[in-house]
Amino acid sequence: MPVMGFTKFERFFRAAGGVTIDRDDAKRYLDFVNDAIYDLLLMGQAAARANVRDIVEPWDLPVTKGLQESMHTFDRIEEEVELGPILESLAARPPLDYALSEETQARLPRLFGGISVALARTFKLLDADKKAVHSEEWERAFSIFRLLI
Repeated sequence: MPVMGFTKFERFFRAAGGVTIDRDDAKRYLDFVNDAIYDLLLMGQAAARANVRDIVEPWDLPVTKGLQESMHTFDRIEEEVELGPILESLAARPPLDYALSEETQARLPRLFGGISVALARTFKLLDADKKAVHSEEWERAFSIFRLLI
């Protein structure tokens, strides 16, 4: 991740969860969020298949109320941090058996942001006094998300 991009993510994590992240954790973070999006897309693909469609629409994705709220929070934070252009290039578009509609494609950066907000807030839930995130906290947060997503 370019330095300027990482600086914006640092600001984002401070705004979203009140924590700082280390540059060394950027790849781990990006891989995790892209894997979570892929899991949502796989479930969306299954929903499209069940509805006899070959295109995944936004309503096929299993977006929970909590994730939807995190996406709204991301929208507010994003205005200040301006992550949109970076997320456009970072949100993975993994190969699937079904195509994604334009609306679904356009929603990927917001999904990325919503998952990121939820992740940042999870760090504070794990340890309210924590100011900096280290490897152990990343793994604990990832384990929680894997149970839920």
